[in-house]
Amino acid sequence: MLSRTAKYAVRAVVVLARHYGKRPVSAGEIASILGAPRNYLSKTLLALTRRGILTSARGPGGGYALAVAPHAISVADIADVFADPMPEAARCLLDDSPCDPKHPCSAHRRWTEITLGARASMRRTAIGNLCGETWTTSVVGRP
Repeated sequence: MLSRTAKYAVRAVVVLARHYGKRPVSAGEIASILGAPRNYLSKTLLALTRRGILTSARGPGGGYALAVAPHAISVADIADVFADPMPEAARCLLDDSPCDPKHPCSAHRRWTEITLGARASMRRTAIGNLCGETWTTSVVGRP
């Protein structure tokens, strides 16, 4: 359900959540931890910064940090940054055409349920939960 870029983004944000309130982490360090190409990850981190999920600082001691607490960011907040403009649910599973809800294919209803269920789970899951943290507050969606 997540693109490759969205998976790297979630993993990078989890790394940053584990450093929350401490020091910024460089793109190179995050790439090394994740085993990701540095240039590719740098573009991913830049997109998250532009969306207000991360902050960045240049120079010695610079790097990336979470803009808000790990419990205030959902997996869906991150996935939305890298969402496909043509969602999977909009494409028919049986052929290469748009799936029309007014005249759905035989798989349409069930696939829509699966997609919506996954989306709801991502919305309810805070990044802090993926770090093993137990948060007493609910996930606050980003604007």
